[in-house]
Amino acid sequence: MIALRLALFYVVCFLPIGIQMPFWPVWLAFRGMGPAEIGILLAATNVTRIFAGPAFAPFADRAGRRKQFIVGTAAGALAAYLLFSFAEGFWPLLAVTVLAALFSAAMFPLAESLTVLAVRTHGLNYGRVRLWGSVSFMATAILVGRALGAGVGEGLILTLMIGAFALTTAGSLGLPDMRTPPAQGAHAPLRLLLGSRPFALFLIAASLLQASHAVYYGFSTLHWRSVGHPDEWIGAFWAEGVVAEIVLFAVAAQVAQRLGPARLLLLAAAGGVVRWVVLGATDQWAAIVVVQALHAATFGATHVAAMHFIARAVPPDMVTTAQSLYFSLAAGGATALFMVASGWLYEAFGPHAYFAMALASAAGGAVALVLARLWREGVSLGGTTPGPGV
Repeated sequence: MIALRLALFYVVCFLPIGIQMPFWPVWLAFRGMGPAEIGILLAATNVTRIFAGPAFAPFADRAGRRKQFIVGTAAGALAAYLLFSFAEGFWPLLAVTVLAALFSAAMFPLAESLTVLAVRTHGLNYGRVRLWGSVSFMATAILVGRALGAGVGEGLILTLMIGAFALTTAGSLGLPDMRTPPAQGAHAPLRLLLGSRPFALFLIAASLLQASHAVYYGFSTLHWRSVGHPDEWIGAFWAEGVVAEIVLFAVAAQVAQRLGPARLLLLAAAGGVVRWVVLGATDQWAAIVVVQALHAATFGATHVAAMHFIARAVPPDMVTTAQSLYFSLAAGGATALFMVASGWLYEAFGPHAYFAMALASAAGGAVALVLARLWREGVSLGGTTPGPGV
């Protein structure tokens, strides 16, 4: 029952992500934003993630309660997206973007920490719960792509985002109310984690690998549209990547057990070098179809490695803080810097901007190699017994 409730929440919380990642740049262009402005607005979301997760997570760890924070942040994101209807011009859009990201960026690591706790307490298979979020993302991207291809108009994207966050807020009420003993000390979790060399190396490697998706997330849809690929195809391109991700999540426990987090990060780095070089070199649909399968490596393997590392290396009363640091730095600060750069790079070099992303993947792999030599699998940063694998 707990697995079902968590899986249902992943379904609804990935509805807005399935709209935003492929098509939010299209809505911003519809509202008159150029490539550089779109890059800054997307980066603002990621900059806000730096502060959003760590702002909420220590309170959740100290309270030992997470569901209430998830419900509150989901409702806050819904209210913020309603304000986009009234935002006109770059600066109002920037202000509302920051407000929306404050809540939405805090919600996801809170939900992930709840799932990791369920994995440890009840022996759930993380990948098989999490894959339902990917299924939701895939279905949403396909359906929205078909709707845009049918000529419904780019203005519908915001309406769909509002509806998606309404469903997310409703779905958060059904989450299990799992609690842990309150963490002791206001800054203890942050101090211990940031002072750990293995955790720092993990954050750097994961951040580089996640940030290497910046050109893809920000400009792939716009570029594929510009070269004449139909919106239905574009939705299918995104969906294919998620199908590959789902396949990996379905066998994540076995893969993580066999390879461990550091080797998974190395796999993600190798996949990123290949994927971004190919996307930078050609826009032929056949090549896109081939390398979109590598999303299982570039995103999927990175994320599974992160969850596996946190479950194995982080004490239970610091899980939420560890999750928030991962999301705030990997999906926040690093991605924000790369997103701003990707706007300038795409404006100057078009799809050749992907080549810079290939270099980021290679750098992430180099850091992962150091982590593999330094950290021994199963050693907790707090000296506690590791929980079950994810």
